[in-house]
Amino acid sequence: MSGDPLQFENPIEDAVSRLRFSPESNNLLIASWDSYLRLYNVESSSLSVELYSQAALLDCCFEDESTSFSSGSDGFIRRYDLNAGTVDRIGRHEDIATSIVYSYDKGEVISTGLDKKIKLWDTRQRECLVCSTDTSAAVRCITVSGNNLVVCMDASVHIYDLRNLDQGFRPCASQVEVPIRCIISLPYSRGYAVGSVDGQVAVDFPDTSYSSETKYSFRCHPKCRNGRVDGVCINAIEFSPCGSGAFVTGDNEGYVISWNAKSRRRLFELPRYSNSISSLALNHTGELLAVASSHTYQAAEEKEEAPQVFIHRL
Repeated sequence: MSGDPLQFENPIEDAVSRLRFSPESNNLLIASWDSYLRLYNVESSSLSVELYSQAALLDCCFEDESTSFSSGSDGFIRRYDLNAGTVDRIGRHEDIATSIVYSYDKGEVISTGLDKKIKLWDTRQRECLVCSTDTSAAVRCITVSGNNLVVCMDASVHIYDLRNLDQGFRPCASQVEVPIRCIISLPYSRGYAVGSVDGQVAVDFPDTSYSSETKYSFRCHPKCRNGRVDGVCINAIEFSPCGSGAFVTGDNEGYVISWNAKSRRRLFELPRYSNSISSLALNHTGELLAVASSHTYQAAEEKEEAPQVFIHRL
């Protein structure tokens, strides 16, 4: 299960914020603070395109094989034509744009920012902005599960119906009482999982009409210090797309661990990386795991050195 680092003619010079595999291929998107969005073909071990964005990139997503989007530190939402190698702006937030996802059910791009807004964009229309709604706080991370948009603000989880965003949110009782660092929807159910700054993973199924499964949480990255158990911040969670319930977590101390979701037992642990794990991505078959070893600007002991991206064949 050894992993090889991706090779770039021009190395990534600043923190990697997000890795995302295409839903249909082994093309890997890499968004980073050095203002570049990179598309890497894992099969041919080659960089397909490298596009400059004029701002630090905090998140990215695919629409399809030829189109992707990013959220930037300048508030702009950018669209990339990966075949033509072009970039254009579809709109912006009034502050840093923190997160971006694509809803395949709605055919729309969803972005959030420090301006406490959720915005929906339909890039098929001349006026892209479809809807904008206010939140009670800056949004840290989001995910889409069917028609549900799950939004994390500090330790709170809010659920919006994308079919009627103006109705406001439905609060969801969070199983963690500390800030949430990452979130992901479950590929096999109408549920989601969050990772917290104290090493907990919490899995929830808010709509019981679709699932009889029971929510749970457990501390999966505990560390013993001075005789007591502390948690390490979980920066990334990725679930296997195969429906097995297995998932992978990456933390601030460079550990990547695979888990059985039902038994909550450890399946394997990769050798520790030299820096924090800022992002993880599994490909559409669950056979390839991409790992970003990178500083995240959230811990004093991180090394501000050139990040690396590794590919593991599981």
